[in-house]
Amino acid sequence: MGKSSNTRRVGATEARAKVVNLRTSPRKLNLVAASIRGLPVQRALNELQFSPKRIAQDVRKALYSAISNAENNHNLDIDSLIVAEAYVGKNLVMKRFAARARGRASRIEKPFSEITIVVRELGEAA
Repeated sequence: MGKSSNTRRVGATEARAKVVNLRTSPRKLNLVAASIRGLPVQRALNELQFSPKRIAQDVRKALYSAISNAENNHNLDIDSLIVAEAYVGKNLVMKRFAARARGRASRIEKPFSEITIVVRELGEAA
């Protein structure tokens, strides 16, 4: 008896991509994600290409992955795709210590984030 296949987590006209270990804080990553939510994918790619934020290039790769998933896995038209959702989550936090005065130490936290991008195909009615 075989294992039953998983049901799709997104709709029939949607595709998604997730990146789990991005070396930036969720707060900074959410600024970049907010700049592309609801945009057509070509405009979102342009926004990310010319963004001054360092993490924008990694988000751009994730968006390319979502577009490729839509085209190859779900047979969606890439010209009519929009960024339906782009949400950010927390991941692990690396903890380091820095030497301070009088023999003390202070904690340095280096957070990681994850981003999920969902692209949706707009129908002819929209």
